[in-house]
Amino acid sequence: MADANAAVAVVTVSLVLLGLLSGLSLSWALLPVAVVVLIFVLASGLKGRDELAHLNVCVLVLGDIGRSPRIQYHALSLSRHGYNVTLIGFLGTKPHQDIIEDDRIDILPISELKGLTVGPRIFRYASKVIFQSFQLFYVLMKIEDQGYILMQNPPGLPAIAVTWVASRLRGNQFIIDWHNYGYTIMALTHGENHFIVKLAKWYEKLFGRFSDHNLCVTNAMREDLRKNWNIEATTLYDKPPPIFRETPLKLQHELFIRMGSTYLPFRPSLDVTKEYMELTAFTEHNTQTGAVTRSAGRPALLISSTSWTEYEKFVEAGHKLPSLVCVITGKGPQKEYYKKLIDSKEFHHIKICTPWLEAEDYPVLLGSADLGVCLHKSSSGLDLPMKVVDMFGCCLPVCAIHFQCLHELVKHEENGLIFKDSKELSEQLKLLFSDFPGDQGKLGIFRKNLRESGQQRWDENWDHNVLPLIKEHCD
Repeated sequence: MADANAAVAVVTVSLVLLGLLSGLSLSWALLPVAVVVLIFVLASGLKGRDELAHLNVCVLVLGDIGRSPRIQYHALSLSRHGYNVTLIGFLGTKPHQDIIEDDRIDILPISELKGLTVGPRIFRYASKVIFQSFQLFYVLMKIEDQGYILMQNPPGLPAIAVTWVASRLRGNQFIIDWHNYGYTIMALTHGENHFIVKLAKWYEKLFGRFSDHNLCVTNAMREDLRKNWNIEATTLYDKPPPIFRETPLKLQHELFIRMGSTYLPFRPSLDVTKEYMELTAFTEHNTQTGAVTRSAGRPALLISSTSWTEYEKFVEAGHKLPSLVCVITGKGPQKEYYKKLIDSKEFHHIKICTPWLEAEDYPVLLGSADLGVCLHKSSSGLDLPMKVVDMFGCCLPVCAIHFQCLHELVKHEENGLIFKDSKELSEQLKLLFSDFPGDQGKLGIFRKNLRESGQQRWDENWDHNVLPLIKEHCD
């Protein structure tokens, strides 16, 4: 299928260029391409209804599968209940090993087409949308007959319209899983009054109504979809899968040893040596007895960025606070910029590293940490940070920046703290680490509350909210 995708793209581009070189305008050059591809796809894709189609579900994201955890969880849940899953998306980051090893899940990679590289910006963007539309339509028409197509939005341009057309032609049920609104993300770059943003909103609102069923991530989004979009949706909160849990001390030590081979903050101080002991900055392993203990005077392990300068000032002013090791995960487009910014700082009590983690190591790291910090601010104010969901699964307390519906996840003074600016965050860090590593202060109380909360996991949540819908229409 990958070869077919490439062929469709090459033919499309070639015909467009040929039309342009012949003197046709871009719109007229694209018209015969659309007709040719549509005829070819329909001729090769339309088939008789497979009597076992109700056991097949296509799970689609027009993005990187490896960086789309919720889509991967959908696929695993469907497989767990005996459905055959075709998982479609870009293969930029390695998916979780459970996805790769699951015999019921077939990963079907598609290319991240870029469009034309010449001409006005609007035409380059339009060509990208058109090329992606052809490729996606071709793939959806060529795969085995499906009972359902479950698509993540955003990104929804052009995926919503293309998937709707394909589902109507093939008789599939079409479900959209709303994570956010795509037009609000575009507005962060272009401004909400930009023509492209207004067009994207119109498109998303129009074609979003054509789905057969809808899921969304918060009650606030469900109400907004109902009130402003005339779309009825079921709230499927992000919940942590079983892999997110508190990490046993032995596994923590093994992770710190591996990370210490690459990242200095995980290594013990050079002036610390102990006979028969394997040391990290956080743990000690007795090689004779096999026992693993936490190091005396260990630093606090904090996940994500924070107000480093203010914390440094607190320590230097005499506050009894631990040193910090701040681990900033992920690989966003501004990572290199922030790495340079970090390298320009000279801290004595704070060490910062930006490791690249395998998918299997990420939950182990979260389960080993002392506090998480979340700086996610929703573009729509209606979605919740999955990072916090994962942290709570590991019983890791969180400090999170305030936005509209955060209260649906973070309960202030119960499982974490909510802040509005860097000064407030700095004060919260000072408060939470004031009795570190003791467990009687707020940090220990928050962790205890998370342990006793009996929080719901992804499987139970999915079985309650999604499985009945799938069974109703696929069985």
